[in-house]
Amino acid sequence: MLEGAEVRLAVDIGGTFTDIVLDVGQDRKTRKVLTTPQRPEQAVLDGMRLILADARAHISDIDVFIHGTTLATNAIIERRGAKTALIATEGFRDVLDIGTESRYDQYDLGIDKPKPLAPRSLRFTVPERIDAHGAVRLPLDEAAVRALAQRLRELKVESVAIAFLHSYANSEHERRAAAIISDEMPGISVTVSSAVCPEIREYERTSTAVANAYVQPLIDGYLARMADALQVEQFRGAIYLVTSGGGVTSIETARRFPVRLVESGPAGGAIFAAQIAARLGESKVLSFDMGGTTAKICLIEKYQPETSRVFEVDRAARFLKGSGLPVRIPVIEMVEIGAGGGSIAHVDAMKRVTVGPESASSEPGPACYGRGGQRPAVTDADVALGMIDPDAFAAGTIKLDPELSKKALLRDVGEPLGLSAETAAYAVHEVVCENMASAARVHAVERGEIIGQHTLIAFGGAAPLHAARVAEKIGVSRVIVPSNAGVGSAVGFLAAPIAYELVRSRHVRLDDFDTEVVSDLLQEMATEARALVEPGAAGAPVRERRAAFMRYVGQGHEISVELPNRRLATADLAGLRQKFEADYSAMFERPIPGAAIEVLSWSVLATTEARNPPTVASVARMPAAKAAGSRKFFDGRAGEVIEIPLYRREDMAPGATIAGPAVIAEDETSTFVSNSFDAHIDGAGSIVMERKAA
Repeated sequence: MLEGAEVRLAVDIGGTFTDIVLDVGQDRKTRKVLTTPQRPEQAVLDGMRLILADARAHISDIDVFIHGTTLATNAIIERRGAKTALIATEGFRDVLDIGTESRYDQYDLGIDKPKPLAPRSLRFTVPERIDAHGAVRLPLDEAAVRALAQRLRELKVESVAIAFLHSYANSEHERRAAAIISDEMPGISVTVSSAVCPEIREYERTSTAVANAYVQPLIDGYLARMADALQVEQFRGAIYLVTSGGGVTSIETARRFPVRLVESGPAGGAIFAAQIAARLGESKVLSFDMGGTTAKICLIEKYQPETSRVFEVDRAARFLKGSGLPVRIPVIEMVEIGAGGGSIAHVDAMKRVTVGPESASSEPGPACYGRGGQRPAVTDADVALGMIDPDAFAAGTIKLDPELSKKALLRDVGEPLGLSAETAAYAVHEVVCENMASAARVHAVERGEIIGQHTLIAFGGAAPLHAARVAEKIGVSRVIVPSNAGVGSAVGFLAAPIAYELVRSRHVRLDDFDTEVVSDLLQEMATEARALVEPGAAGAPVRERRAAFMRYVGQGHEISVELPNRRLATADLAGLRQKFEADYSAMFERPIPGAAIEVLSWSVLATTEARNPPTVASVARMPAAKAAGSRKFFDGRAGEVIEIPLYRREDMAPGATIAGPAVIAEDETSTFVSNSFDAHIDGAGSIVMERKAA
C-alpha cells in the first residue's frame, strides 16, 4: 500500500497507442503500450500493471481511475457499431436522408454524403403526433409499436433509437414506446432522443439518438468488461469517463449516453493545452495534438478551449462543414484529420503523394514496427529521415527497423515517382505537415482568428516531430512542447473537473416571458445535473453555469448568453436583452435596434472547480550541456544528409539553450528543432522553440 499520497491513474486509448499516466502525490510516471483493438481493455490492464510495477504499487492502491477513449468515434467512422433501427413518427422515415436540405458543396453534382448509421431498411414509423407546444395531437398507437417489435426481432436488430416529432417538448410517447420495446425485446439497447438530446431541430436530434444507439452495445460491453476486470484485480477506487465537453462523468452515465464520449480523448488534449497555457501565461494558443491515428487542432483563448453544441463525425469532405453526421452534444470545438504517425502514404492516380486518412493503427502498425505492416506510414518517413532514434522509440519497448521503412517508402512512393527512399520520406513529411497546416488555417478562419498571433502547443506522440515545420507553414513564431507531451491527453484527464451539462429546448420570446416557468425549468435542470456530479465530487464545491441560446426572431442560429445562477425576475429581462445585444455586436459588429428576441434552448452546467496549475517564473538562458550523440538527418530542402546533435531532454536543465537543427529525445516522443528555430527549457520543463531573427 502507498500511505498518505492520493493515487490517480489516467488512461487514454488511441487508435495506435494506449497512454497511461500515474500520479502518486506529486510524483508522476508514464507509459505507452500498443492498443489491442479487438479487446481494448487488455492494453489498459497490461499498461496499468507495467506502470504500477514502476511505482511499486498495486491496483488496489488506486483512488481514482480516469478514462478516455476514441472507441466511439472509431466505431462510427469504421462502421463497427450495432445493427441499429430507428423508430420515427409516421411520415418522417427519411429525416436522416433529407437532413437540413442543404449541400456542403453546392457546385459538386456528385457530392458524397456519409451513410446514415441506420440504413433505410431499418427505419420504421408508428402513428403518433405531438405538437411544438407539447400537446398530444394523435395518441401513440401502442399496438403498432408491439407489432414492430416482432419485426425487429426477425431482423436481429441489436439496438433501437426512438425519435418522435417534438419529443423535446413532451417525451411521453417516446418513453412509452421505449417501455414497450424493452418489454417485448428484453436486453436490447434502447435510446430515446428526448433523453440524449432534448433539443429542437429534428435532424440533429435524430442523428444524435441514432449515433448513441449505434455505439451503445459496443461501449456498454467494453465498460462492463473493464469494470469486471478491475474488480478481479481488487480495484476499489472510483471510475470516471472523460466526455467530449472536457469534464468527467460516472461510468453509469457513460454507459447510458456513450455518444458523449465521441471526442473524449481529444478533449483531454485540449484540457492539457489549456493548463499549459495558464501555467505559462499564453492567452492565445493553438493546440496541436498528433498521435498515431489522427491530428487534432483547437483554439484556446484566455486559457479556455473553444466549445460548441454540435460536432460532425465521419466528414465526407475533410474541411467542409455539413459533410459529416451531426452529433448534438456539448463538445470542445476542434478540427480533426486523419494525419497521425500511423497514417498511410501512397501515390494517387494523378501522381500526387497522399497521406491518410487510412491508418496502419497498432496492428500491424507502420512498416518499421516489424509486425507485418507493408505500407509506409508517417512514422516510417520520420524514421527514414533520421528524426527518430530507432533503438529508443517508446522508451525502447518497440525496436524500429529503418530498412523496412526505406523499403516500404521506396516501393509505394519512391519508385512510382522516380525518387530515392529519403526523398520519398521527405515528400511524405512535407505533405502531412501541409495537411495539418491547412487544417489550422481553416479552423482559425472559421473562428475569425489570425493564426500567426497564436503560440503553438504541441503534444501527442508525433506532434513534437512535426510542430516546427507546421509552425513555419502557418507563420507561428513560438512553439511549446510541454513535459509529458507524448501522453498529453492522459495528463489532461487528471485535470478535468467532474461536470455534466444539460441542454433543453423551450421556446420563449422576451416580449412574452414567463419568469416563473423558465425559473422552474432551470431549477429542474440544475437539480438533474447536480445529481450526476455531486456523488463524484465527494464533498467538493459544485458550481453552476446557466445560459440561454438566443437569437433575433426569424434568424436561423443562436448565440449563448450567460444567465444569473438564481431564479429570474421581470427586472432581469432588460439586462438579458443588453447582454444579448452586446454579445451579438461583438460577433456581427452591430445589433438590430428594436428587433424581437427569442430564446430557443436553455443550458445548465454543473461542475467542480478545475485544478489550476501554478504559474512559472522565467529562467536565465545558458548554453546546453554537451549533446548525448548525433543523428544523420536527411535535409530535404538541401537534398543531402547532414549530422545534427541529439540531446536527451532529461539531461537539459531549465534555461538550457540550443540552436536548430537538432533532435531532443525522451521516452515518450522526440522533438525536432528545425533550422528556423532556437530552443530552450523553461521553468516548467517545457521545450520552447522561438523563431530565429532574420
